[in-house]
Amino acid sequence: MRVLIIDPDEARAALVAEGLADVRPLVVRRAATMAEAEPELGAFAPDVIVVACDSPDRDTLESLGASTGADPRPVVMFVDRSAPGLAERAVEAGVAAYVVDGLSPGRVRPVLEVAMRRFQLMQELRADLQKAKDDLASRKTVDKAKGLLMKERGLEEEAAYRLLRKLAMDSGRPIGAVAAELIAYAEVLRGKAP
Repeated sequence: MRVLIIDPDEARAALVAEGLADVRPLVVRRAATMAEAEPELGAFAPDVIVVACDSPDRDTLESLGASTGADPRPVVMFVDRSAPGLAERAVEAGVAAYVVDGLSPGRVRPVLEVAMRRFQLMQELRADLQKAKDDLASRKTVDKAKGLLMKERGLEEEAAYRLLRKLAMDSGRPIGAVAAELIAYAEVLRGKAP
């Protein structure tokens, strides 16, 4: 497991590392701030980021959100104290687990394991949602192309679909891409720029 600990306090960072002592293989790196860790994120590619601090500040949460937005990975945050609304902002910044006043070596590993699994499940849900959105958009495009073929060529719906499917198979491309291309060509022929 590759763990990046972001904590300005070396003693507190050592507690996090101590809680992972029995994890094998384990590679731990520490940075005092998110800004200091930023250049290493791509090369180190941590499996999980652990942020430990007195109380998260706006800059840390913004940096965290920007870095994990571009390259999502699980983030666990151990804070000594939390003001109202900080937990919500942390979650919006990509934090999978937010633990207040609960950093002890015995709790680190279970919290990280739960956060990593929760992160994995959320990524799967996001991928499923994106696929569903893409499929719906493709279906709408195919339906529009079928309507165009039915109107322009006088085909029945099933015949229009078979024609689109044949064009897709002949060209080795997805039916949605063929349908989008057909719609774009029709708009050009009608004098509308796509």
